[in-house]
Amino acid sequence: MSFFNSLLSWYFKQRYDQIQSFMDEPIATQQEVFSKLIHLAEDTQWGEQFRYDEIDTIKAYKQRVPIQDYESLKPYIERTMKGEQQILWYSDITWFAKSSGTTADKSKFIPISQDSLDECHYKGGKDLLTLYCYNHPQSALFTGKGLVMGGSHQVNPLNQQSAYGDLSAVLNQNMPWIGNVLRTPELEVALLEDWEEKIERMLDTTIAQNITHIAGVPTWTLVLLQRLLERTGAKHIQEVWPQMELYIHGGVSFTPYRQQFEQLFKGMPTLFYQTYNASEGFFGIQMEPKADDMLLMLDYGVFYEFIPLEDIDQEQPNTLQLEEVELGKTYAMVISTNGGLWRYKIGDTVTFTSVHPFKIKVAGRTKNYINTFGEELMVNNADIAIARAATATGSKIREYTACPIYNDGAVVGTHEWLIEFEETPSDLFAFTLILDNFLKAVNSDYEAKRTKDLGMRMPLVRSVPTDTFYQWMRSKQKLGGQHKIPRLNNDRVFVEELLQIAQSLS
Repeated sequence: MSFFNSLLSWYFKQRYDQIQSFMDEPIATQQEVFSKLIHLAEDTQWGEQFRYDEIDTIKAYKQRVPIQDYESLKPYIERTMKGEQQILWYSDITWFAKSSGTTADKSKFIPISQDSLDECHYKGGKDLLTLYCYNHPQSALFTGKGLVMGGSHQVNPLNQQSAYGDLSAVLNQNMPWIGNVLRTPELEVALLEDWEEKIERMLDTTIAQNITHIAGVPTWTLVLLQRLLERTGAKHIQEVWPQMELYIHGGVSFTPYRQQFEQLFKGMPTLFYQTYNASEGFFGIQMEPKADDMLLMLDYGVFYEFIPLEDIDQEQPNTLQLEEVELGKTYAMVISTNGGLWRYKIGDTVTFTSVHPFKIKVAGRTKNYINTFGEELMVNNADIAIARAATATGSKIREYTACPIYNDGAVVGTHEWLIEFEETPSDLFAFTLILDNFLKAVNSDYEAKRTKDLGMRMPLVRSVPTDTFYQWMRSKQKLGGQHKIPRLNNDRVFVEELLQIAQSLS
């Protein structure tokens, strides 16, 4: 093992004691983060508007500052994009992450300060390597390169001094020296806007390199890996990159993709580590091998609040602090950050799996669920049920989505599932039955509506042709980066568009 590998492993492990410290003192850590945020923002326009200089407690903060969403912060963000400064945050902001949390046409531009880059996003990347090296002291991760899947960026036309792009592109553009030493491909390729050209150029660069780890959204990483096998004629990744040992994923649930990745890395000791890194901040890291939850990172300049799911539709709901949350309950996450987001509803829901230390699972999006018939079907239910049905029927799933079929007066409504299979089940009805039964087992509201077909009938599952989802993303110019497929929808717009593409491919 090389001296460089040993040196970097030692370097990253030095942070572990600080991680242990905030795990031991989570409430004090969050209080310190809160106090620092309020102090730094006192002289901003936002801080003056809400008299931050008079806020000395979290209770006072909650009473004075209303819960925000993107629409309420948008006027302040737009002024910053035009070049005004000290609006939401004390330091200059010249970068904005174009949010791709959904595939809706509407874009959000999240301000990225230097503090949020250094103390949140990059700190999260370093801490993932800290936890990995701590768990795997014999790792040879740094004997090779990390292949980083990223988006593109462009100059913001509102102000030539500022720019925007996918979060991954913003991070690539501003990467500290240690990141540039470890990553591949070169920036010119990483920031290409044409995703299909980028895939080919990435492979041109990396096929002959010693790739030891990959970081990227599962959807687009699969596209690259499958193209790698096509170009090389290899059956498994180990034939091309024999030293691959780590895949870092995030952005979407890994559950529907796990089987495909395990097949690609068959015969290799590759480990999968999950992160929760959104445009708004870096929030969670998988702490141990094979864990399905993440440690909530408490010293990244992010102050957390949580809205119980039953209160999410209230205009100004009561929020809970860390010491008030309960295991197994689902909460909408509210954040105040060192990027200038204040009491901001991020749009994600999380479930706590541990409170000593605080660990979470991402349950889904606050708007990415189906509740047409009172079934309250969440994405985490759907991901697990889809995976169970695939395993039980020997099938493999590439992508899926679901939406309601409404009652028409004569026929009870249900859910329609569009699934693009890697390997199609021999009996689609058996697959549907297993999916339905597992959803009943994990969701009592769904089970109640399905009882005797009174509230909902058996779901309708359709197998769509290969590349249906890819062609839809391509038609919307949403290839690559952090663009994702919406799993659950309360309307039929997305599914009807997919059905038209499926028909054209048939």
